[in-house]
Amino acid sequence: MLIIFRMLFISLLITVLSYAQGFYINKTGKQTFHFKDEMGRNQASFFSHAPFEDITGLSNDVSGWVSFDIQDVKNTLTGEVIIKTASLKTGIEGRDKHLSSSEWLNAEAHPNIKFVIKEIEMISNEGSNKLRLTVLGDFTVRGVTRQEFSDVTMEYLEESELTKIRMPGDLLGVKAKFNISLSDYGVRHMLIGKRVSEEVEIKANIVGTNASDIAKTNRSN
Repeated sequence: MLIIFRMLFISLLITVLSYAQGFYINKTGKQTFHFKDEMGRNQASFFSHAPFEDITGLSNDVSGWVSFDIQDVKNTLTGEVIIKTASLKTGIEGRDKHLSSSEWLNAEAHPNIKFVIKEIEMISNEGSNKLRLTVLGDFTVRGVTRQEFSDVTMEYLEESELTKIRMPGDLLGVKAKFNISLSDYGVRHMLIGKRVSEEVEIKANIVGTNASDIAKTNRSN
Protein backbone atom coordinates (compact mmCIF):
# COMPACT_ATOMS: atom_id res chain seq x y z
CA MET A 1 0.00 0.00 0.00
CA LEU A 2 2.86 2.38 0.86
CA ILE A 3 4.50 1.68 -2.49
CA ILE A 4 1.25 2.47 -4.32
CA PHE A 5 0.88 5.73 -2.37
CA ARG A 6 4.42 6.77 -3.23
CA MET A 7 3.86 6.01 -6.90
CA LEU A 8 0.66 8.05 -6.91
CA PHE A 9 2.42 10.95 -5.18
CA ILE A 10 5.30 10.91 -7.66
CA SER A 11 2.86 10.72 -10.57
CA LEU A 12 0.90 13.69 -9.20
CA LEU A 13 4.09 15.70 -8.67
CA ILE A 14 5.26 15.03 -12.23
CA THR A 15 1.84 16.06 -13.56
CA VAL A 16 1.87 19.30 -11.58
CA LEU A 17 5.39 20.22 -12.64
CA SER A 18 4.66 19.42 -16.29
CA TYR A 19 1.98 22.12 -16.27
CA ALA A 20 4.23 24.63 -14.57
CA GLN A 21 3.07 28.20 -14.30
CA GLY A 22 5.11 29.40 -11.34
CA PHE A 23 6.99 28.60 -8.16
CA TYR A 24 5.75 26.01 -5.63
CA ILE A 25 6.87 27.65 -2.40
CA ASN A 26 5.25 28.70 0.88
CA LYS A 27 4.32 32.15 -0.41
CA THR A 28 1.67 33.59 -2.69
CA GLY A 29 0.89 36.84 -4.43
CA LYS A 30 2.84 39.46 -6.33
CA GLN A 31 6.55 39.97 -5.73
CA THR A 32 8.90 42.60 -7.15
CA PHE A 33 12.67 42.16 -7.15
CA HIS A 34 15.26 44.87 -7.80
CA PHE A 35 18.70 44.00 -9.17
CA LYS A 36 20.83 47.00 -8.25
CA ASP A 37 23.87 45.79 -6.29
CA GLU A 38 26.19 48.53 -5.02
CA MET A 39 28.95 45.95 -4.52
CA GLY A 40 29.02 45.15 -8.24
CA ARG A 41 28.39 41.42 -7.92
CA ASN A 42 25.78 41.33 -10.67
CA GLN A 43 27.34 40.71 -14.07
CA ALA A 44 26.53 40.87 -17.76
CA SER A 45 28.95 39.72 -20.43
CA PHE A 46 29.38 39.23 -24.15
CA PHE A 47 31.53 36.77 -26.07
CA SER A 48 32.74 37.12 -29.65
CA HIS A 49 34.57 34.34 -31.48
CA ALA A 50 36.48 35.22 -34.64
CA PRO A 51 39.34 33.63 -36.63
CA PHE A 52 42.08 35.77 -35.07
CA GLU A 53 40.90 36.23 -31.49
CA ASP A 54 38.15 35.64 -28.97
CA ILE A 55 36.86 38.70 -27.14
CA THR A 56 35.01 38.70 -23.83
CA GLY A 57 33.46 41.84 -22.40
CA LEU A 58 32.18 42.20 -18.84
CA SER A 59 30.05 44.74 -16.97
CA ASN A 60 29.29 44.96 -13.26
CA ASP A 61 27.00 47.97 -13.73
CA VAL A 62 23.77 46.02 -14.13
CA SER A 63 20.41 47.04 -12.74
CA GLY A 64 16.70 46.48 -13.32
CA TRP A 65 13.68 44.77 -11.84
CA VAL A 66 11.16 41.98 -12.37
CA SER A 67 7.65 41.54 -11.02
CA PHE A 68 5.42 38.46 -11.05
CA ASP A 69 2.77 36.47 -9.23
CA ILE A 70 4.53 33.59 -7.50
CA GLN A 71 2.02 30.98 -8.66
CA ASP A 72 1.57 32.36 -12.18
CA VAL A 73 4.95 33.55 -13.42
CA LYS A 74 4.11 32.58 -17.00
CA ASN A 75 1.28 35.08 -17.38
CA THR A 76 2.45 37.85 -15.06
CA LEU A 77 6.22 38.24 -15.50
CA THR A 78 7.30 41.78 -16.40
CA GLY A 79 10.52 43.68 -15.99
CA GLU A 80 13.73 44.91 -17.54
CA VAL A 81 17.50 44.59 -17.21
CA ILE A 82 19.76 47.57 -17.93
CA ILE A 83 23.52 47.59 -18.61
CA LYS A 84 25.52 50.81 -18.72
CA THR A 85 27.13 50.75 -22.18
CA ALA A 86 30.37 52.45 -21.13
CA SER A 87 30.85 49.97 -18.29
CA LEU A 88 31.71 47.08 -20.64
CA LYS A 89 35.38 46.16 -20.27
CA THR A 90 37.40 43.73 -22.39
CA GLY A 91 40.72 43.84 -20.56
CA ILE A 92 42.42 46.19 -23.04
CA GLU A 93 41.89 49.92 -22.48
CA GLY A 94 42.32 50.90 -26.13
CA ARG A 95 39.82 48.30 -27.26
CA ASP A 96 37.35 49.48 -24.62
CA LYS A 97 37.52 53.01 -26.05
CA HIS A 98 36.82 51.67 -29.54
CA LEU A 99 33.91 49.62 -28.18
CA SER A 100 32.29 52.74 -26.71
CA SER A 101 32.92 54.84 -29.83
CA SER A 102 30.32 55.85 -32.42
CA GLU A 103 31.60 53.14 -34.79
CA TRP A 104 30.59 50.44 -32.34
CA LEU A 105 28.21 50.83 -29.36
CA ASN A 106 28.14 54.65 -29.31
CA ALA A 107 27.97 54.87 -25.52
CA GLU A 108 27.76 58.67 -25.44
CA ALA A 109 24.58 58.80 -27.54
CA HIS A 110 23.14 55.55 -26.19
CA PRO A 111 24.28 55.09 -22.57
CA ASN A 112 22.09 52.07 -21.83
CA ILE A 113 21.71 48.56 -23.21
CA LYS A 114 18.32 47.21 -22.24
CA PHE A 115 16.25 44.00 -22.31
CA VAL A 116 12.51 44.46 -21.64
CA ILE A 117 10.39 41.35 -21.03
CA LYS A 118 7.42 40.97 -23.38
CA GLU A 119 6.14 37.44 -22.94
CA ILE A 120 7.02 33.91 -21.84
CA GLU A 121 7.14 31.38 -24.66
CA MET A 122 7.94 28.30 -22.55
CA ILE A 123 8.21 27.53 -18.84
CA SER A 124 9.11 24.42 -16.84
CA ASN A 125 10.03 23.60 -13.25
CA GLU A 126 13.44 22.32 -12.21
CA GLY A 127 12.31 22.10 -8.60
CA SER A 128 9.81 23.84 -6.37
CA ASN A 129 11.83 27.07 -6.35
CA LYS A 130 13.51 27.00 -9.76
CA LEU A 131 12.10 27.72 -13.21
CA ARG A 132 13.48 27.43 -16.72
CA LEU A 133 11.95 29.81 -19.25
CA THR A 134 12.17 30.97 -22.83
CA VAL A 135 11.57 34.72 -22.70
CA LEU A 136 10.76 37.01 -25.62
CA GLY A 137 11.92 40.56 -25.05
CA ASP A 138 12.75 43.88 -26.66
CA PHE A 139 16.55 44.20 -26.74
CA THR A 140 17.98 47.67 -27.36
CA VAL A 141 21.58 48.45 -28.39
CA ARG A 142 22.82 51.81 -29.77
CA GLY A 143 19.22 53.00 -30.15
CA VAL A 144 18.03 50.00 -32.18
CA THR A 145 15.37 47.74 -30.66
CA ARG A 146 14.67 44.20 -31.87
CA GLN A 147 12.89 41.24 -30.35
CA GLU A 148 15.13 38.42 -29.13
CA PHE A 149 14.51 35.09 -27.40
CA SER A 150 16.51 34.41 -24.24
CA ASP A 151 17.03 31.18 -22.30
CA VAL A 152 16.45 32.06 -18.65
CA THR A 153 16.59 30.32 -15.27
CA MET A 154 15.03 31.89 -12.18
CA GLU A 155 15.66 30.60 -8.65
CA TYR A 156 13.63 31.87 -5.69
CA LEU A 157 15.45 31.86 -2.33
CA GLU A 158 13.36 32.71 0.72
CA GLU A 159 15.13 34.87 3.29
CA SER A 160 17.41 32.95 5.65
CA GLU A 161 20.55 33.56 7.66
CA LEU A 162 22.52 32.43 4.62
CA THR A 163 20.79 34.74 2.11
CA LYS A 164 21.16 37.73 4.46
CA ILE A 165 24.92 37.52 3.90
CA ARG A 166 24.23 38.66 0.34
CA MET A 167 21.25 40.98 0.83
CA PRO A 168 18.14 41.34 3.03
CA GLY A 169 14.78 39.99 1.88
CA ASP A 170 13.91 37.08 -0.37
CA LEU A 171 16.37 36.74 -3.25
CA LEU A 172 15.83 35.92 -6.91
CA GLY A 173 18.74 34.58 -8.91
CA VAL A 174 18.45 35.04 -12.68
CA LYS A 175 20.69 33.66 -15.40
CA ALA A 176 20.04 34.53 -19.05
CA LYS A 177 21.70 33.75 -22.37
CA PHE A 178 21.00 34.66 -26.00
CA ASN A 179 22.76 35.52 -29.26
CA ILE A 180 22.49 38.59 -31.46
CA SER A 181 23.82 39.64 -34.87
CA LEU A 182 25.71 42.94 -34.79
CA SER A 183 24.40 44.02 -38.19
CA ASP A 184 20.84 43.82 -36.84
CA TYR A 185 21.76 46.70 -34.53
CA GLY A 186 23.53 48.85 -37.09
CA VAL A 187 27.10 47.75 -36.32
CA ARG A 188 28.85 47.18 -39.66
CA HIS A 189 32.55 47.71 -39.02
CA MET A 190 35.21 46.42 -41.43
CA LEU A 191 36.66 44.20 -38.67
CA ILE A 192 33.45 42.20 -38.28
CA GLY A 193 34.06 38.66 -39.50
CA LYS A 194 37.83 39.06 -39.14
CA ARG A 195 38.66 40.13 -35.59
CA VAL A 196 35.10 40.40 -34.31
CA SER A 197 32.35 37.87 -34.94
CA GLU A 198 29.08 38.93 -36.55
CA GLU A 199 27.26 36.83 -33.95
CA VAL A 200 27.75 37.71 -30.29
CA GLU A 201 26.68 35.69 -27.26
CA ILE A 202 25.23 37.69 -24.38
CA LYS A 203 24.89 36.44 -20.80
CA ALA A 204 23.64 37.85 -17.52
CA ASN A 205 24.02 36.48 -14.00
CA ILE A 206 22.19 38.66 -11.50
CA VAL A 207 20.58 38.49 -8.06
CA GLY A 208 17.79 40.74 -6.84
CA THR A 209 15.91 41.31 -3.60
CA ASN A 210 12.32 42.12 -2.69
CA ALA A 211 13.38 44.03 0.44
CA SER A 212 11.39 47.28 0.53
CA ASP A 213 14.32 49.48 1.60
CA ILE A 214 16.36 48.32 -1.40
CA ALA A 215 13.44 49.08 -3.71
CA LYS A 216 13.13 52.63 -2.33
CA THR A 217 16.85 53.22 -2.85
CA ASN A 218 16.65 52.03 -6.46
CA ARG A 219 13.67 54.25 -7.24
CA SER A 220 15.48 57.28 -5.82
CA ASN A 221 18.45 56.55 -8.09
